[in-house]
Amino acid sequence: MEKEFTPVSIPTSLYKKIEEKIKGTEFSSVSSYVTRVLRESLARNEENREVFSAEEEEKIKERLKALGYID
Repeated sequence: MEKEFTPVSIPTSLYKKIEEKIKGTEFSSVSSYVTRVLRESLARNEENREVFSAEEEEKIKERLKALGYID
């Protein structure tokens, strides 16, 4: 399967900082580094995302109590 790519613009100063940071590392390009960082950031956000708000959770607990599933 062929991977598709799209260009993303970042400030030149940031590009140069990343370029310096990745010298001598596993990253072959600024693009590969930025891709890794964005994937990790998105994964963390998904892990930290609440499924229910506190209010929704309380309503669910009340309903489960009313049905006799929890005390």
